[in-house]
Amino acid sequence: MSKRENYLTWQEYFITIAQVCALRSKDPNTQVGVVIINKNKEIIATGYNGLPWGCSDDKYPWENKQENWLETKYPYVVHAEANAIIHARQDCHDFSLYTTLFPCCECAKLIIQAGIKQIFYSNDKHSEEENVIAAKKMLKDASVKFTLISDPKITIEK
Repeated sequence: MSKRENYLTWQEYFITIAQVCALRSKDPNTQVGVVIINKNKEIIATGYNGLPWGCSDDKYPWENKQENWLETKYPYVVHAEANAIIHARQDCHDFSLYTTLFPCCECAKLIIQAGIKQIFYSNDKHSEEENVIAAKKMLKDASVKFTLISDPKITIEK
């Protein structure tokens, strides 16, 4: 008997885990999941977008469009990338990051400063927005590679 075929590649495996992490997010509009992997293909940390520890999900807004910025989620939500980097609690030099959404410019700065050298992502729906354009510029200048995983074998429906 020979080995099973059609098993997940490493990229498919880790992006699928990132998709599962995204399911923990309570954000009604955008759920993002992240997995950080070391050179040995070991999961170092995971993250998803949500409120900081100690802040009740029921006491803060989840709106993404309001006249008053303080009545939106944006000043309160911690991005998945930031959560994963914080949870890593170690030097992430030359590690890889798998994410369900291309990072914004603020997360790109954190990724660069953490020493992560490779990003795999499954969605780039904000590619025309200035913060993503800025993120790509910084990542390129810092020699952080980014690769779209365009068709993972498994897609977790939300």
